[in-house]
Amino acid sequence: MEYRFQLKALALAVGSALVLSACGGGGDKNSSIQMSGIAAEGLAIANSTITIKDKAGQTRTATTDSNGNYSVQTVGLSFPLMLQVTGSQGVWHALVTEDDAGKPININSATNSIAQLALGVTSDAALKAAFTAATFSQVSAASVANADAKLLDALELELGKRPASLRHARFQPGTASIDGDETDRLLTLVDLRPSGTGFISYNRRPERVRADSYSIQTYDGNSDDLLTAGLGKTGLGSAVAPAYANAAAPTAAELRRNAIYNNYRALVDANKPTGGYGTFYGPNVDINGGDTLGEGKIAGTEAIAYSGNADGTRQVTVMVQIPANFNTSQPCLVTATSSGSRGIYGAIGTAGEWGLKHGCAVAYTDKGSGNGMHDLARDTTNLIDGTVSTAAAAGTRAHFVANLTKAQLDAFNAAFPNRIAYKHAHSQQNPEKDWGRNTLDAVGFAFYVLNEKFGTADTSGKKPRSIRPANTVVIASSVSNGAGAALLAAEQDSLGLIDGVAVGEPQIQPKDVSGLGIKQGSATVSTFGKPLIDYFTYANLYQPCAALASAATGSPGAAFIAGYATNRCTALKAKGLLTGTTLQAQADEALQKLHAYGWSEEHDLYHASHHAFATPSIVVTYLNTLGRFSVADNVCGFSFASTVTAAGATLGNVTATNALVQAGIFASGNGVPPTGGINLIYNDASGGAKRDVLAVSPSTGLADGALDGALCARSLVTGTDAVTGSKLSGTLLAQSERVRQGIAEVQASGMLNGKPTIIVSGRSDTLIPVNHAARAYYGANRRSEGSTSKLRYYEVTNAQHFDAFIDNGLLAGYDTNLVPLHVYFNRSMDIMYAHLKNGTALPDSQVIRTTPRGGTAGSAPALTAGNIPPIAATPAAGDVISYTGGTVSIPQ
Repeated sequence: MEYRFQLKALALAVGSALVLSACGGGGDKNSSIQMSGIAAEGLAIANSTITIKDKAGQTRTATTDSNGNYSVQTVGLSFPLMLQVTGSQGVWHALVTEDDAGKPININSATNSIAQLALGVTSDAALKAAFTAATFSQVSAASVANADAKLLDALELELGKRPASLRHARFQPGTASIDGDETDRLLTLVDLRPSGTGFISYNRRPERVRADSYSIQTYDGNSDDLLTAGLGKTGLGSAVAPAYANAAAPTAAELRRNAIYNNYRALVDANKPTGGYGTFYGPNVDINGGDTLGEGKIAGTEAIAYSGNADGTRQVTVMVQIPANFNTSQPCLVTATSSGSRGIYGAIGTAGEWGLKHGCAVAYTDKGSGNGMHDLARDTTNLIDGTVSTAAAAGTRAHFVANLTKAQLDAFNAAFPNRIAYKHAHSQQNPEKDWGRNTLDAVGFAFYVLNEKFGTADTSGKKPRSIRPANTVVIASSVSNGAGAALLAAEQDSLGLIDGVAVGEPQIQPKDVSGLGIKQGSATVSTFGKPLIDYFTYANLYQPCAALASAATGSPGAAFIAGYATNRCTALKAKGLLTGTTLQAQADEALQKLHAYGWSEEHDLYHASHHAFATPSIVVTYLNTLGRFSVADNVCGFSFASTVTAAGATLGNVTATNALVQAGIFASGNGVPPTGGINLIYNDASGGAKRDVLAVSPSTGLADGALDGALCARSLVTGTDAVTGSKLSGTLLAQSERVRQGIAEVQASGMLNGKPTIIVSGRSDTLIPVNHAARAYYGANRRSEGSTSKLRYYEVTNAQHFDAFIDNGLLAGYDTNLVPLHVYFNRSMDIMYAHLKNGTALPDSQVIRTTPRGGTAGSAPALTAGNIPPIAATPAAGDVISYTGGTVSIPQ
């Protein structure tokens, strides 16, 4: 934050509604005072007794409610007053003077420290004694106010901005099941203790981080390391994953190694050197773009823990990696929230690699939607290190266990044997609503680990914090869902933990796009800014048929949907959702429907592969998570399970999951079936449960890729029958209302509070179309923040969401038509870092015009610098993206 903190001057705004109001009276005794506030220590101090004592030793009591709120009449008591309450972490005090009339009176660790300084005592025991003996009676309002100001001075030194007084702040404390707001976070971010005439900020473990889950490991950068798990550039570039010594029981170290291998290769094109791996990016490429780092192994420290509820019902994994060359005199920190629904290493190849190479600590989180599998038949799950345990033995250490009683589990297994529950889909917590908070939690955890590692304890035995948000450059980053989490974190960051944001291909859902418009060239975009589950359920209907359109000829991966694409067209026509009288007319019409709903001709070739590998699974996962449905609900007839792979009549039928699947799922799974041997099942298929791509819909009698289930999903999103348009009723209506409530919980405001931000997206992104996400969010931000906005949007032609599809032998054609967006993610990070470190101006929003490699599909020539021009410091007029009068204008 070194450059930014020369410019900061905003005060912290906070919210809750607790007051102290005075009516009548005079002198130091009142005739009628209602005093109220919040007792909290991070978590609310619930259902506890607060004792209020006045200067003469008279006492009153009040009882807090489940959220720490209290209220008490203080008639007849004389100022100053002192409050005392016992929480789970200590006994806390607060001083109240006549100057506090009309303000909330909170009691927490901060007010406890303020009381110590105001009274001139140096220990908690002395403060308790002052309360007991009422020796606080002579404290003045000026002394309390001065102590409060000194505490705010210390917090300003910590944060780089001055927060509101924690004595009077209106805020929302956390509870056992619900996180508090950012003021609540401040109560547990540091441990402030009086020292001389001011305060020292000591390090403390964030309250939600579970000590019993915390572990730390140092890697030598040779046999094992932070970035490549000892595999190096060569190992990560190999098409063959490392083998386990015993596939039935891989060690935690082996699982970590393979998780890094699979997650790295899932996010970048490491398939062939001709695609840019090892030349323009990769472990061997240094921060200046040179091939100087050899195998690119990075030594350092890695700490990991759960952040969540003590009872284990809400587990969010957080991790920090600290490279050995971390510079404590110029500290930097990068967030790497997992993309998709991946586990904790889900951003290792993007934000993780960039941060480690630049000597920055990297703060990771799986954002509560990580790769968690519960085999319901075996009742087995995974632990934080990926190893397998029975659910009973795991207890609160389980990464995820479905919320079913023993009786419910037995009944479900009897009715639907061999099914799998997945964390993102079935946690019943709609984790996306907390992704911003989870990212900020990871930042807080990182500062704790850094100060534990580099701090030196003083005579108190505590470690003063020397690495703080105020002196650390902090960039919120990642790609896809992780990028959306970074943007949400920036929106929520009222404490100033984040300096800037640089993200790629964000999955972000603006709450309000009313009054906005988007134009590409001279054409007006008709549909944009839809929620993810809205445009995905629409794509899920039409993509298989659209893949047969004339404009989609030669689509990579068309063979994967050939078994149901024609039947999908036929079934849509039969239901009146298409009008064409020939297969070709129906396919062309389906593609035009997608064009009208936010996709464009840049996406025509990629609908087939996206429906084969992404669309249906994302629909089912997000339908479940948004509605907070249980695995036992089988929403729209879908479930997860392993299936028969042998040809014959039982192909695609549900079968028991091999124990080897769960043994390796921590490393091989992506969190959204189909993954790692777990497939999407349509329970309601004619003839019995079947893998969705082979399922026959009861209403059509066709193997149409489970169209009946897709129509149900679409109906739950819109609230109307997808075929007839009539309003839903009964169970379907109730389910729809839950889904739509979940959508509202995850949408973004677009208010980045003036933080410098870069979004880079590919124009050909078929998974998260720019019209629904990047362009729409850019417009929402510019409308909200106007001239104060520091958001830049870079749109890259011939680039899309899945770099790993480029040079994939099964998807020939991606290589000839597309360039890696990852190159521009790295360049955007470089630009943001230079801006925050040195004040270098951010280039204006622009279109970056790349040149595809061309050649023969499957064997495109090597990527060159000419294919991937730089982000222009001053873009040409014809490349500038602008916002004027509510319209985002994108050059053609």
